[in-house]
Amino acid sequence: MSENDRNETPFRYTPQLANEIEARWQDRWAAEGTFRAPNPTGDLAPADPSEREAVAARPKVMIQDMFPYPSGAGLHVGHPLGFIATDVYARYQRTTGRNVLYTMGFDAFGLPAEQYAVATGQHPRTTTEANMETYRRQLRQLGLSHDDQRTFATIDPDYYRWTQWIFLQVYNSWYDPQAPGRRPGTTGRARPIEELEAAYASGEVPTPDGRPWDELDAGERADAVDARRLAYLSDAPVNWVPGLGTVVANEEVTADGRSERGNFPVFKRNLPQWMMRITAYADRLVDDLDRLQWPESVASMQRNWIGRSTGAAVFFEVAVPNAASLPADADGRTRLEVFTTRPDTLFGATFMVVAPEHPVADAVPAQWPEGTGEAWTGGHATPAEAVAAYRQAAARKSDLDRQADDRAKTGVFTGIWATNPVTEERVPVFMADYVLMGYGTGAIMAVPAQDQRDWDFATTYELPIVRTVQPSEGHDEDTAFTGEGPAINSANEQVDLNGLGVAEAKDRIIAHLESTGSGHRTITYKLRDWLFSRQRYWGEPFPIVWDADGRAHAVPADQLPVELPEVADYSPKTYDPEDWDTQPESPLGRNADWVNVTLDLGDGPQQYRRETNTMPNWAGSCWYELRYTDPTNDQAFVDPAVEEYWMGPGRGFGEGVADDPGGVDLYVGGVEHAVLHLLYARFWHKVLFDLGHLSSDEPFRRLFNQGMVQAFAFRDDRGQPVPAAEVTETQAPDHPRAQNGILYEWEGQPVTREYGKMGKSLKNVVTPDEMCAQYGADVFRVYEMSMGPLDASRPWETRAVVGSQRFLQRLWRAIVDETTGELLVTDDAAQDETLRALHRTIAGVADDFENLRFNTAVSKLIELTNTVTKLPAVPREVAEPLVQMVAPLAPHVAEELWSRLGHESSLATEPFPQADEAMLVAETVTCVVQIKGKVRDRLEVSPEIPADDLEAQALASERVQQFIDGAPVRKVIVKAPTLVNIVV
Repeated sequence: MSENDRNETPFRYTPQLANEIEARWQDRWAAEGTFRAPNPTGDLAPADPSEREAVAARPKVMIQDMFPYPSGAGLHVGHPLGFIATDVYARYQRTTGRNVLYTMGFDAFGLPAEQYAVATGQHPRTTTEANMETYRRQLRQLGLSHDDQRTFATIDPDYYRWTQWIFLQVYNSWYDPQAPGRRPGTTGRARPIEELEAAYASGEVPTPDGRPWDELDAGERADAVDARRLAYLSDAPVNWVPGLGTVVANEEVTADGRSERGNFPVFKRNLPQWMMRITAYADRLVDDLDRLQWPESVASMQRNWIGRSTGAAVFFEVAVPNAASLPADADGRTRLEVFTTRPDTLFGATFMVVAPEHPVADAVPAQWPEGTGEAWTGGHATPAEAVAAYRQAAARKSDLDRQADDRAKTGVFTGIWATNPVTEERVPVFMADYVLMGYGTGAIMAVPAQDQRDWDFATTYELPIVRTVQPSEGHDEDTAFTGEGPAINSANEQVDLNGLGVAEAKDRIIAHLESTGSGHRTITYKLRDWLFSRQRYWGEPFPIVWDADGRAHAVPADQLPVELPEVADYSPKTYDPEDWDTQPESPLGRNADWVNVTLDLGDGPQQYRRETNTMPNWAGSCWYELRYTDPTNDQAFVDPAVEEYWMGPGRGFGEGVADDPGGVDLYVGGVEHAVLHLLYARFWHKVLFDLGHLSSDEPFRRLFNQGMVQAFAFRDDRGQPVPAAEVTETQAPDHPRAQNGILYEWEGQPVTREYGKMGKSLKNVVTPDEMCAQYGADVFRVYEMSMGPLDASRPWETRAVVGSQRFLQRLWRAIVDETTGELLVTDDAAQDETLRALHRTIAGVADDFENLRFNTAVSKLIELTNTVTKLPAVPREVAEPLVQMVAPLAPHVAEELWSRLGHESSLATEPFPQADEAMLVAETVTCVVQIKGKVRDRLEVSPEIPADDLEAQALASERVQQFIDGAPVRKVIVKAPTLVNIVV
């Protein structure tokens, strides 16, 4: 077609026409509220009672994307992959008659906005709201069918009012492991704090020191209650990041010991911080993974992060002064507790190691024991000096540095000796930084013959090495043996493990420890309580105030939200990335009028001081799925009837599922949130379930992780990225700098191509804005869905988008005359062959949509479109269902074609076409004929052909006879109607 011809086709489906169609339909959807989902009750329910009843009885599905953070850069083409997929799924589900809740909000608190505010002085709300507007514009132009009544951001006071309310539910609760669970047959749940006070008073729960409740004064009672709260203040080792001026949770520390945000060094410090007792839920968080439809990779990451291990607690008696911080046995003997998964090796424990943060270090003797060598003292005059110096050095190291396998294991003797409970021999207690206080008890029994780190340490400090497991044949005698084998050197007068395998030896030694009071069987976890404080400005304020005695008090619910005040300076007071010893101070503390407040908490007006830390940004995303269901409710965080309708067990895709946990029917997002957002959200949800606020005990019934969109990037001779969009390609197979025969150049200079994640740092970003302007949103949507399986990473190639454009152009041309705009469809009946192709496509596409196989759905629709474009005119009975099937993928052009086909209403809820089962039965099938296992012919036969007839037809084939070439036929194997195997 010449350029003049193109200019004379005003109704050709060009990007300009696509943009015009898309803007018009987006406006219409917004004006008509096309995608608004009614609730069965409340503000978003129909006014007519009969309509509300109809909603309550209607099948529903709740579909949700993970909260996006509105960064200043906006979206690139990798971001919408999951959003488009959930939109396709939501659009399809509406056509099946379901009430579909599908919406989008923003996780808008976060460090990037605050760091920008520190640098520029601009309020983080200003930049965040501007970024959200950019996101809203970009998401709207993609045609995403979000319910616009349900959107919100975590920075909205009306939203974080309820985040603060949920915090108070956690704060005012305790976990009772003995209480019957809300799920039948389970034990353990959160209970209101008032019930803890009653349990203390009745003696049901013993007080911390065993005294009767009525003998405790008011302060002691408050301490007893605070010790069991699910949200509590702790002066424990935390991850201190001077470069951020705040602490971060364990889950926010990368594998190389740096902060996930900003990549700053992370150090261990003891600081008073708010904590969430997530460890109380460790077993439920592990066990309930089996009830979820989640990728096994994510479930495994959560199991590994929680790290449940079965072993034994072993007590080593120690004699130290000032040991009040250590536990004692019934006879008052001070004990040092260790956890081990290999108690069968206890006879080989020849020394102990404690973490630098362990409290035993506060009870060291005044002088070195007689005979202590300089190698053990580190050259220090006293144990106290040695321990203090070692602690200070360890505090400057990250956990990764401390545990690196290639680092020399150093330590210092604490001056304390302990007694091995089975050998009754004295063993020295060392301090070493390769032991972490956050794991186990912060103390280990060192068995150098069975652990290489302990072997290296024992060798360095000339400590005994006793093998307790028989090494396998050929094992290097100069190294630890870490495998399994029969026990050796493991007996005393009361117990003998020699010759036993690991499992039997474990059982026997644990039974001995329990009989002697030296230990017991136990379970431990790697999971640590959730660090919930941040020394930042841009976050939810805590609904906590402090009285003159330093006691915490909850702000009454009717005084929520506690809103963020204005401050003059957003930066932390101490901000030295190189100084591990700087102390954090929240910017909120600088607004004295806000910090110092007079409140009446039930005993008259008094002066209080507000908590000046803020919650982590994870707080707002811990429960947003619940608020989506009832976003306008100002009386509760969610109406129980609304929550049960959208998320209750046995509803939606949980219908008929045994022990269904409830939750969002489909939750789509990146795998990077496996042990952050997903773990935290499950914890909060379970607390709220225990307290009776929810019917579902899991937030997300089904999880799907979309893949990553990657792109080519280019580097110059210095290794610096250059703009990918400006790189030219030339066929140059003989050029020394060519890659696979192609020379890549930027500004005339050869560059090297590589493959990686799309991002600003590699200068290879392609934006949805560019794609929509160049091709239209529908083409972009179809291309993203056709690139490959949704859960697979895929390469971005802008030039390949033209294939999706041609598909929609062919569809358009099949229905609309490009010159006149007239309809080309006919009311004549379709031929059987065309109808069979149509109904096979209907069945296949419906199955693909249901199972998120959007790439194969696109392939089937392209094939059907190619079929109908060969017809003189497309029958209406084929054109209309084809348009309906395309609609979830390319909704704008589908709506336009539907309208041109004579329909006044939107097809958004038009019932999906139904496949005619009779049309799915093929008239013929292909039968493969093999001779000696090689395919020699293919026959088109009836699906109902008898085996004898199929054999005769195969033997009569001219091609088959040519390959038989007169040889006698020994056997014919027939699997009608698809296979005949001839043996000659």
